[in-house]
Amino acid sequence: MKPQIAIVDSNTLAAIGLKNILQGMMPVMQVATFGSFAELEANDADGYFHYFVSMHIVLEHRQFFVDRRHKTIILTLSNEASSQINGFHSLLLNVPEKQLLKQILQLATHAHQGGRNIPSNIMKMAEHPALTDRETEVLALIAQGNINKEIADTLSIGLSTVITHRKNIMTKLNLRSVSALTIYAVTHGFVDINKI
Repeated sequence: MKPQIAIVDSNTLAAIGLKNILQGMMPVMQVATFGSFAELEANDADGYFHYFVSMHIVLEHRQFFVDRRHKTIILTLSNEASSQINGFHSLLLNVPEKQLLKQILQLATHAHQGGRNIPSNIMKMAEHPALTDRETEVLALIAQGNINKEIADTLSIGLSTVITHRKNIMTKLNLRSVSALTIYAVTHGFVDINKI
């Protein structure tokens, strides 16, 4: 069974959007959404690896989340200090997708200290076949936001060759989106987070 992440937010659209982003970034995780704390409680509230929770739900059920603060990320719409709760990680939602992905990467890097705190069974699930040198170059360029034509020009190869490399990378890594490739590239040191 895959490790699970819970998203608890009464804003259905935001929860579904975040779920899609997280599933693309972390295909080894299963993501469940709940519209209220009561729904979470009805579904084994303690069985989750992480909780992405809206601020008002954390405040209403503070003790539950304080006891799990190392696993809880508060979903917020403001970067102001008044919108933060001391001791919790937070994720600013009303930003462009690229910036949101960068925040999630930074949370993962900071919270898990480069993967040292991630359970070994999850790390083992994330292991993939080795990429060739050219696939590594293509992956880094994809993560930096380049489109296929730009990658072909940069590496002086044909467009169809780039497409083939891209398919091979996605197959080898079992990833299905540019977001997931970007996460993989950053977490495995193929590209610096500041270059995306």
